Amino acid sequence: MKNVFGNCVTMTLFGESHGEKIGVVIDGLSPGIKVDEEKINHQLSLRKPQGKLSTARVEEDKPEIVSGVFNGYTTGTPICILISNSNTKSKDYSKTRYIARPGHADYTAYEKYHGYEDYRGGGHFSGRLTTAIVAAGAIFLSALEEKGIKIGSHISKCMDIEDASFTDYEKDIDTLSNKLFAALSDEAENRMKEYILKASEEKDSIGGIIETAIVNMPKGVGEPFFDSIESRLSHALFSIPGIKGVEFGMGFEMAKHYGSEVNDSFRIKDEEIVTDTNNNAGINGGISNGMPIVLKCVVKPTPSIYKKQKSVDFKEMKEEDIEIEGRHDPAIFPRARVVIDSMCAMVMCDLLIERYGTDYFGE
Repeated sequence: MKNVFGNCVTMTLFGESHGEKIGVVIDGLSPGIKVDEEKINHQLSLRKPQGKLSTARVEEDKPEIVSGVFNGYTTGTPICILISNSNTKSKDYSKTRYIARPGHADYTAYEKYHGYEDYRGGGHFSGRLTTAIVAAGAIFLSALEEKGIKIGSHISKCMDIEDASFTDYEKDIDTLSNKLFAALSDEAENRMKEYILKASEEKDSIGGIIETAIVNMPKGVGEPFFDSIESRLSHALFSIPGIKGVEFGMGFEMAKHYGSEVNDSFRIKDEEIVTDTNNNAGINGGISNGMPIVLKCVVKPTPSIYKKQKSVDFKEMKEEDIEIEGRHDPAIFPRARVVIDSMCAMVMCDLLIERYGTDYFGE
């Protein structure tokens, strides 16, 4: 199992959904970065359940930084953050131990780890582990913000409801950073919430699309071929449970247009080289060109639904129906948005240190 990601800056994820603790180790990050515990707690609050829109499992999510931070600043040595699991109900999973939940990793984990895996709540494959990613992401985001680089996401689409698009990127990102439900339009937010509640009432779930913007990245960052900005971001984003698609800029819509329609023409504005459009998401040849880096992620409907589904008992080798129990989100995308921000921040820090050196973020 590979639980370490990154080149110059690495992030190691550990723990299980119903284990004692989950956690993360950050290594290679610059010394001298201010660690704001209020920022960490704020980011974690954006991931917490939101009443009937989310799971009934509510954890305190109090991060414990046990190394790598001294007098409020990073020391340059590995940072370890621990978060306790306290609100677990493991018995919910014992009755269906060998019945594969559709859409989950129960069967594949059993095949890979020969039955030794922790199956409770999805174990190491649970979205619960993204809590540690968000705690780490708060440190990455703080480092980037000191350089004027901002990252933010909104719920672009849910069913047939589309949110407003980014207009003033920095202003929109600041607005979204304080919203529990990350929609730019109040009307879209209300209608999306109605869909989520309806899915919950019908014992079902729904998915959505998250659009993310990264602004003020320096030009010339990215390591083609295999470590281009798109390559590294895609690798990180597809590691988030539930992400099933990633596109940059115009993405798949480019298939409907001519090159003359999707190429971004260059011009000079205020003595800076910019592009008239941003169909290529601020990236040319895998390298940043100074325009906003814009991407979208498709988050699938929560696989844990309360409707009866067909499955198999993979130990007894017989077909079975399954009706799951436990506490689950009718939609995970509202909470996934801050996880996406965190993973993007980690990748940007890694690429920047790779380009400019270990002390790039330090005082």
